[in-house]
Amino acid sequence: MSEPVGGWLTESQQRVWRSYLLAATHVRDYLEAALQDYHLSLAEYELLVRMSESPDRTVRMGELAASVGHSRSRLTHTIKRMESAGYVERMSCASDGRGVQARMTDAGFALLQTAAPAHVDSVRRVFVDAIDAEDFAALGRAMQATLAVAD
Repeated sequence: MSEPVGGWLTESQQRVWRSYLLAATHVRDYLEAALQDYHLSLAEYELLVRMSESPDRTVRMGELAASVGHSRSRLTHTIKRMESAGYVERMSCASDGRGVQARMTDAGFALLQTAAPAHVDSVRRVFVDAIDAEDFAALGRAMQATLAVAD
């Protein structure tokens, strides 16, 4: 087995890494469970949020995929499911006619308004309030540093 470029993880680095993996799964599972009563996945909820923040609740599919870190094919599959449920509709891009946009319907907006308080409560419970303010600020800086690493 070859040596990793930066060397093997130390015991404390390994402990933090494994804690991160377990915590990420725990947080995601907790948030997913809080949305079950609304028949929404966390990914669907985040897509509704992104559309609600856009003018006319409409976003180009490519921009929407990038905003939530999904591949275009994964986004297309999710949007198709949400379209079948009546929460989203797809249409040609008005500005150039080549692109496709997703627009949140009134039913999608109503669902978001209904689910949002439970989602925010669960985010606070499992993440925001579980971390002291100093660590929370440090975590924010750490996540930004991680996101800045090029593929």
